[in-house]
Amino acid sequence: MKLFAEFPPVATTEWEEAIRRDLKGADYDQKLIWKTEEGIDVRPYYRQEHLAGLEYLRETPPGAYPYLRGARADRNLWAIRQDILAATPADANRRAQDSVRAGATEVAFAAVPADARELRTLLADLPLETAAIHFRCGAHTPHLLALLAECQLPARGSADFDPLGELARTGFSTLGREALFDQAAACVRQAPAGFRPLAVRAGLVAEAGGTVVQELGVGLAHAADYLAEITARGVTADAAAAALTLHFAVGANYFFEIAKLRAARMLYAQMVSAFGPVAEESCRAVVACSTMRWDKTIYDPYVNVLRATTQAMSAVIGGCDSLAVTPFNAVYQTPDEFSERLARNTQIILRDEAYLDRHVDPAAGSYFLEVLTDAIAREAWGVFQQVEAAGGFLAALEAGWIQQQVGRAAEAKRAAVAARRRVLVGTNQYPNPGERMLGQIQEPAETPPPAAEAALRVEPLSPWRGATPFEQLRLRTERHAAAGGKTPCFFLLEIGDVKMRKARSGFVANFLGCAGFQTVESGPVETVEAALAAAQAAEADAIVLCSSDPEYPALAAQVCPATTLPVLVAGFPKDSVDGLRASGVVDFIHLRSHALEFLAGWQERLGVRA
Repeated sequence: MKLFAEFPPVATTEWEEAIRRDLKGADYDQKLIWKTEEGIDVRPYYRQEHLAGLEYLRETPPGAYPYLRGARADRNLWAIRQDILAATPADANRRAQDSVRAGATEVAFAAVPADARELRTLLADLPLETAAIHFRCGAHTPHLLALLAECQLPARGSADFDPLGELARTGFSTLGREALFDQAAACVRQAPAGFRPLAVRAGLVAEAGGTVVQELGVGLAHAADYLAEITARGVTADAAAAALTLHFAVGANYFFEIAKLRAARMLYAQMVSAFGPVAEESCRAVVACSTMRWDKTIYDPYVNVLRATTQAMSAVIGGCDSLAVTPFNAVYQTPDEFSERLARNTQIILRDEAYLDRHVDPAAGSYFLEVLTDAIAREAWGVFQQVEAAGGFLAALEAGWIQQQVGRAAEAKRAAVAARRRVLVGTNQYPNPGERMLGQIQEPAETPPPAAEAALRVEPLSPWRGATPFEQLRLRTERHAAAGGKTPCFFLLEIGDVKMRKARSGFVANFLGCAGFQTVESGPVETVEAALAAAQAAEADAIVLCSSDPEYPALAAQVCPATTLPVLVAGFPKDSVDGLRASGVVDFIHLRSHALEFLAGWQERLGVRA
């Protein structure tokens, strides 16, 4: 504090005056205000005065209602979850034991035991008293609960019975409205103490392309439907809340994801309190997170490790109770021991080397994060109220309101990825041109058609990955080559202005590499004739002129008549576009090019249709 006393305070007005001087007349909002897809305007800086009115920040200690600052008062403990994929119960048990020995503190089984013998095999020698056991068994949860009761095993953990979420994902349910909630209430009554059978898979909204605000607001409405219907069937609010786990997907928007989880606990506590639970503890959300699949890629897959690391940090700093890091190769093949180990060790490093478990609510005190938490909470509560006004989650789903809102956000993301404004490194920017992935991809299992006897039908809220359109382009090029075709080759004719030709050559190589096209740089050439001879030697399919705008007209006039190959220009010299087309230039590659349409068009033109 003595050190701070040596520096005189600077008023915000002085900062603003200095900023406006530096802008030299440029629009403040355009240059410095980040207008996010959530509808939140982010300032270039925040100060203590921006926390005015957020009184709950000072009144709420960690571990106390409404749990904004975390569910625990002492440490930021979270469970390191490992998903177990195996063909048999014995193999699943072996892999689970290996995972626990290697540092996982809980495991999640994808397999559903057929009977009590298989369940005992699955759980044999696992530390059930200390490690939570989770089951990804969906509609089979009632069967699982019957087996747990029969075996009378310690069962601290959860299942993911979520018929509302499954209806949203697939578009149909064999259970009618009443039967759906009847079965959910039955699961709550049947579950052993300490076991949470119901899941609210809010992350589906994010994986379908929705925003952070939509994921949180719709997720709250999803949970409210369960609580309202289950308590209406005679289950206490405390028991109903104790049966729920909130599942969120954690994406790449680092600070927004931290703020989302903080806001989620506060809003969930407010929502549950409206049902009149006896114990205040019933208002505490149990939050399970997984790193998002939406931004994971097939090409340059080790970048997925970096993506998952920052997402895991967001989840942990935001105060999740449980975290599963998706293995880097999970989007294109069954994860192996190596990728699972990397995923598990990501969390172990965050705990044991970054010490993120030693600080309660490490985001507290950041002016930006506190304001952002409040903004996300307000916007998400508005979405929640809109869904409730539409009759609740199920009613809004049946009316198509949720799908429409998420669809708008998803379309904006698709457009941003297609135009390369949203960067997926290794896929729509900075590809590795020598990488081949065709032989490593396992074809996904076919989605079963909607059941003929479906009692409920809605438009599905389908998960998708942002990289898929570019991956399809590149895999088409690979399949074409594997079938005996030629990989398209573009000759980059670098001539003239040294700075411009190198910059534009690099841009074009990066751009064309996103479709798996080969590029050959001419290097310094003295004459156009020498360059054309090099293009012929390279067996090029097209020539791209890489030079400066003033040099293009004369260059095109020389090159186009001298070759039968299509000629393109790197850049878009608007004052000479018509003249260049008249000279024979057929296309332009520039920052405003629609990458997907451009690359798909040239695949078609060059006969790549595999």
